[in-house]
Amino acid sequence: MSLHNNILGYLNYVNLPVEHIPYYLNSFESVSGDCAKNPECPYKNFIGRKVCWGYERHCNESHSYHIRPRCPGDHRGWVKTKEAQYSTFYTQADFGYVKEQIEELMVICEASYPYDSSLECSKYLRFCRGRNLMLNFTGLVGRGNNLRYKMDILGPNQIGGHCNYYSERLMKEADHMSALQSWAPEMVNFIRTEKRPIQDGMCDLVIDKPTYIMKLDATVNMYHHFCDFFNLYVSLHVNSTHPSTFSRDNQILVWETFTYDSAFKDAFKAFTVNPIWDLKTVRGKIVCFRNVVFPLLPRMIFGLYYNTPLIYGCERSGLFHAFSKHILHSLNVKLALRENDKIRVTLLSRGTTYRSILNEKELVNALLKVKGYYVQRVVYDRNMPFVKQLEITHNTDVFIGIHGAGLTHLMFLPDWAAVFEIYNCEDPNCYFDLARLRGLKYVTWENKNKMVQQDEGHGPNGSHAKFTNYSFDVEEFLRLVAKCADHVRKRQDFKNFVEASLIKMMHEEL
Repeated sequence: MSLHNNILGYLNYVNLPVEHIPYYLNSFESVSGDCAKNPECPYKNFIGRKVCWGYERHCNESHSYHIRPRCPGDHRGWVKTKEAQYSTFYTQADFGYVKEQIEELMVICEASYPYDSSLECSKYLRFCRGRNLMLNFTGLVGRGNNLRYKMDILGPNQIGGHCNYYSERLMKEADHMSALQSWAPEMVNFIRTEKRPIQDGMCDLVIDKPTYIMKLDATVNMYHHFCDFFNLYVSLHVNSTHPSTFSRDNQILVWETFTYDSAFKDAFKAFTVNPIWDLKTVRGKIVCFRNVVFPLLPRMIFGLYYNTPLIYGCERSGLFHAFSKHILHSLNVKLALRENDKIRVTLLSRGTTYRSILNEKELVNALLKVKGYYVQRVVYDRNMPFVKQLEITHNTDVFIGIHGAGLTHLMFLPDWAAVFEIYNCEDPNCYFDLARLRGLKYVTWENKNKMVQQDEGHGPNGSHAKFTNYSFDVEEFLRLVAKCADHVRKRQDFKNFVEASLIKMMHEEL
């Protein structure tokens, strides 16, 4: 599609949240220039704004993404200064991480002529991208369908291209040899082909659309599956060299032969308008990709989201905020107008064998007696569409739940919200860290004498707090919920939203 001839159609296909459009326009002058010339472009007011994501070469910190980290707490000796604390958090967990991946990119196979292949990767082969590459899937014939987490999908000489190949450079970065930690298991098989794969007809199938090849974590678990979605979003930024970066007219190929399905599959709508492929689609074929990206992986050592070594004392990542907005926009999840200033309290109930709240009904009944609350108890399972779940979450002020993957919903709460992990089940950092990455108030149970553990727990490796059930003191529960509610009421953005809602509703009535 010509940007000059169809700027409006192009921007609609990119489908970014309106608040992200200025950052996108500033990243690609060709798009902003065409918008300026097109009388129908609705984004003219965004042109020329001094904003940048934060990873661009000449991005001034004062112009970077509008949600920035805060470091009110002690860094506990990790660094020597407050500035170093902030910088460390920004690199670990914000757009500084994207910048680091971009700066680490190294040429592995270099093109010399038009139609040559090319490959470049970041350190430890955590992210790679290539052009005109050949991948040979003929070795998958007869291997069955259980290829999940296998490291021999490609064998020797089954990936390559016609380019100047720096093999020593690649092998030097192949230390993280693991299915979900790097692309080393695949890239160590790379070869320089004598022919140009596409031009010289080496392929049974040529994929013209940009393709993202993904190794997925556990798709039944929201926490782990959103490691996939989050790292795919980060990879869009790392790969941000062309206006088509955020286009959803691409192909996603899942690196296994199981047909993809998940209760959270709607999240892929934020990234592609096309069906998700798996290895059955290409099995038995030599496939050539004009543009292919091997995104950041869900379980990288010192990765992002999972295994993130977060420095103490800091919170609020602009990158996590942007991801939240991107998903919510793509799935058309919006804030509903408020009829009053009641605090919307949502208790997430678990229909599982372990980590159930034994006196849950008693706790809910106690909440219902508090005049300033609007209370709902929800069960997020396959009986409720995922988008409906997000709508409830996004319109919640205080989100309550015991330790479990459902708490991953906290990423899609409004900015003013508070998270109450009733009990962390002796895993204190998981959702505390996710809450501070998202920039939310976090509360958990403080006095173990005011809760009762049903038994010692019956985990696969012995007793553990995650494998039993609990009951909680009602008064202490209400105190901690009130602590969350007080935080919400003091937030200016919450006050502004309620006030704006009431004014709008009054105007609509008139």
